[in-house]
Amino acid sequence: MIRRFGEPPRSDVAYTLRPGAYAVLMRHGQMLVTFQAEPDYEFQLPGGGIDPGESPIVALYREVYEETGYSISNPRRLGAFRRFVYMPEYEIWAEKLCTIYAARPAVRKGPPTEPGHTAHWLPPEQAIPLLANPGDRYFADLANC
Repeated sequence: MIRRFGEPPRSDVAYTLRPGAYAVLMRHGQMLVTFQAEPDYEFQLPGGGIDPGESPIVALYREVYEETGYSISNPRRLGAFRRFVYMPEYEIWAEKLCTIYAARPAVRKGPPTEPGHTAHWLPPEQAIPLLANPGDRYFADLANC
């Protein structure tokens, strides 16, 4: 059974399954998180949706690069969680199936390529409480132990 974080699913909504891959990235006692300016101002674990036909690992590498500008190495699956949310950028209600990995940030290739994202290195004790959703906070805390 996959743990759910956040609001329970609504009975009056048809949800679209949106699988995604996200990373907890640590280096020299700092955590790399992304700040997204739209549709909401929030800190997140870097990552995002898995495109049709794309593997979770390929999506993880792509999404981390797009949101932080970093390449990664040695991803290791930590677990998964679900959350039920409205995604205004896609105008859908989504059942987000979030697979979380621990990985090593390797090389910064440039600034984030995804509009509205900035990368931030923070001490875990500052980064974890800033993460916008409880699933991200749970796995970031788990990886930081």
